[in-house]
Amino acid sequence: MESLQVSDYMNTHPVKLGVEMPVAEAVEKLLQSGQTGGPVVDAKGKVVGFVSEQDCLQRMIESSYYREQVCRVKEVMTSPALTVKPYSSVLELAQMLLLSKPRIYPVVDDDSVLVGTINRAAVLRAIDLQLRSGYQKMVS
Repeated sequence: MESLQVSDYMNTHPVKLGVEMPVAEAVEKLLQSGQTGGPVVDAKGKVVGFVSEQDCLQRMIESSYYREQVCRVKEVMTSPALTVKPYSSVLELAQMLLLSKPRIYPVVDDDSVLVGTINRAAVLRAIDLQLRSGYQKMVS
């Protein structure tokens, strides 16, 4: 199987969440984007954490029950975020997906600046395309 790189299958327009953003605003951004989670970036675009729908759901339930004031993304994010590089192997990422919880990985450059995200569906798509290509070569 030829080398499959994350950069060939990543989402280059991911939702970006700010550390001081209210969780309710983060939820709106996630819902509008159709993404199940998103990287949290600082003012320089560096990934400092990750927030999933599950993280938000827990806090929103608590907020509605206790009528708390506004909760910020920094209070619910997972930090540090698990990240991958654009030149990482999709197959290595697939192995990571089997062992760890995140369904989405922020893709960062060598300075930890966000350049995209990649999720399980994109990894499956990449492997499927590669396998189908290999099958077609065998049949030809």
